[in-house]
Amino acid sequence: MAYKLRNKADVPNVVIAVSKDDHCLVSLLTKWKSGVLPINIVAVISNHQACQSLADWHGVPFHHLPVTAETKAAQEAQIIALMKQTDADLLVLARYMQILSDNLCQQLAGRAINIHHSFLPSFKGARPYHQAHARGVKVIGATAHYVTANLDEGPIIAQEVKPINHTFTIEQMVHMGHDLEATALSHAVRVHAEQRVCLNGDKTVILA
Repeated sequence: MAYKLRNKADVPNVVIAVSKDDHCLVSLLTKWKSGVLPINIVAVISNHQACQSLADWHGVPFHHLPVTAETKAAQEAQIIALMKQTDADLLVLARYMQILSDNLCQQLAGRAINIHHSFLPSFKGARPYHQAHARGVKVIGATAHYVTANLDEGPIIAQEVKPINHTFTIEQMVHMGHDLEATALSHAVRVHAEQRVCLNGDKTVILA
């Protein structure tokens, strides 16, 4: 058995990646500032500039890293360079709507957490709320998991669900889902930072 001891005050440095939706970023920044999350947010990166004012307001350096299919490798190299520069231990994908390359997934194995707006393993990939609505589900959910090269199939850390019924529109499901996503992601980041997540193959064990 391998083990590691650390000072409780020695919290991990975290880089957050986001695209346009800011609800998960808001939750992480708020909980960090209030001392609920035992982390140190050292940077926010984004392929858009929609969340820059939010990062600026919290005093967190914002890095605009636009990406296209042609520039993906170079952009991901910038992400790795920034994590090394800030001595970051964890990359949090807070509704970062880009698929990481296999190479980046391998470099960040066990050190990158994603939030997927579905109760995995159901409704992987894009537009999961639309998929769920089409199937007439009775619960919707969100799943925080470690990032792997297999899209939305990494080891699950935390999940949140809420019951719905046939009267809910897709828009209502999306709005309700935002709260689930923010809660699940914040919880996953917290237990990871507290070193309570044990990876066991494709599964995790969360220590009490």
